Amino acid sequence: MLAFKAASQALARTCRATSFWNSSRAAPQTLSSSSVVGLASFSRTGTNARKHGLMATERASVSFPRNSAGLPCTFGYRSVTNYYSTTAKIPSHEQQYQEQKRRNEDAGVLTELVRDFLEPSAFYKAVKEIGIDFYTGVPDSLLKDFCAFVTDHVPSSHHIIAPNEGAAVAVAAGYHLASSKAPLVYMQNSGLGNAVNPLVSLCAPEVYSIPMLLLIGWRGEPGKRDEPQHLVQGQVTPGLLAALGIPFQPLPDYFEGAQQALYTAKKHMERTLTPYALLVKRQTFAPYKMQKLTVLDEVEHSRMQREDAIETVINTVSDRDIIVGTTGMLSRELFELRKMREEGHERDFLTVGCMGHATSIALGIAIRKPTRRIFALDGDGALIMHMGSMATIAQTSPPNLTHIVLNNGAHDSVGGQPSAASKDTFSIPELAIAAGYRSAQVATNAEEIMQAIKNVQLPGEKGPNMIEIKIRRGSRKNLGRPTRTPVQNKMDFMHFVAINGSG
Repeated sequence: MLAFKAASQALARTCRATSFWNSSRAAPQTLSSSSVVGLASFSRTGTNARKHGLMATERASVSFPRNSAGLPCTFGYRSVTNYYSTTAKIPSHEQQYQEQKRRNEDAGVLTELVRDFLEPSAFYKAVKEIGIDFYTGVPDSLLKDFCAFVTDHVPSSHHIIAPNEGAAVAVAAGYHLASSKAPLVYMQNSGLGNAVNPLVSLCAPEVYSIPMLLLIGWRGEPGKRDEPQHLVQGQVTPGLLAALGIPFQPLPDYFEGAQQALYTAKKHMERTLTPYALLVKRQTFAPYKMQKLTVLDEVEHSRMQREDAIETVINTVSDRDIIVGTTGMLSRELFELRKMREEGHERDFLTVGCMGHATSIALGIAIRKPTRRIFALDGDGALIMHMGSMATIAQTSPPNLTHIVLNNGAHDSVGGQPSAASKDTFSIPELAIAAGYRSAQVATNAEEIMQAIKNVQLPGEKGPNMIEIKIRRGSRKNLGRPTRTPVQNKMDFMHFVAINGSG
């Protein structure tokens, strides 16, 4: 262990000593504004993304030094500016809404300066007026206010929170087959990838010709600041819908415009019996907080915060262990914890996109690095989204992989709607054992987390192992975002993985 830490520190010192400097030698080279201009040159279908996208321009703008092994070195490369992150305090949606209402009042007769917000209740009523009474989908932050209203006002028999977007399209198709009605399917645009198969092979006019209204949160909308994975998805969303043959339009943020958009969608679905999509831009809906109580409101007050649970995990694992963090708040908290502890980020792979696939990434690493312990930090929503990966992990049986699920029973980062894991009838440990995991444990406090981690990695034992940590919903209000780009995270991580040598 000491030899490993010494080698790591030596490599870090070497890399810092050879940091890439500009010609003036005054300061480390940073990404210039021209580095991201190419992002705007994505075509609508995404065909130029690889040629003109962020990764290409970043590689052209920044040179990484190489160490004695010939690998690019980024340890200590802290001065590279992350253009998509900010340390400025951003007001909440509710605060911005109240501020805009004040500005609307000040606008007076200058009505062109008035900023509209669509009330979730009004939009729900308008949707109902075109004959839609069934809702299914995966929650999204841009749709959270409308989804919260639906959760409060639609019976559970007519509102199904699906495990993934493809399943939501299939549920909606089944409802149409049984009722002849067009349902509503909601999702984030990143979920279109999951939905493509049933949209093409089930709903297309050449197949079963099934109508449904797609309400899609438009993350990465051109001209808006967002995370890299969302910027890419936002650029290609219109082209992807066009390639699928699905007509679409942005949802207006005022009631009369929304009514007209819904009328257009209704006529299209009646005439063609095919899907129609509405793209929802940032802050289209007025704030609405979910009122319906769940089982979590009764039991979660005694549970740990997710950030405290993550810190307990990183306190317990060793310096040479590898961590793969899932999408959402978990990876943001993991990054901030390392920063507050003045530690590097090289030990953690932050899965900023591709929700539900962090454990499969961890499996690939575990196979290639059998002498290293791999800890996959997952969430209940991400686990459920691609639960089939558990079967693959179990049957591959990597002895060095521990799957840790931080279960708060909710889609926490996109509005707090309940997940299937909020029910007492849903048992993650039993699912793991049934799939073929060697062991499954449940932890509810710091002591149990530490003991569970110590239990799973005994010499000569088989794997994989499951640890479910039951946590409460919510996160810090001032939680930041990673201040390093995904490419920088990747380079640091690959060095950390390679530093142990072969195996």
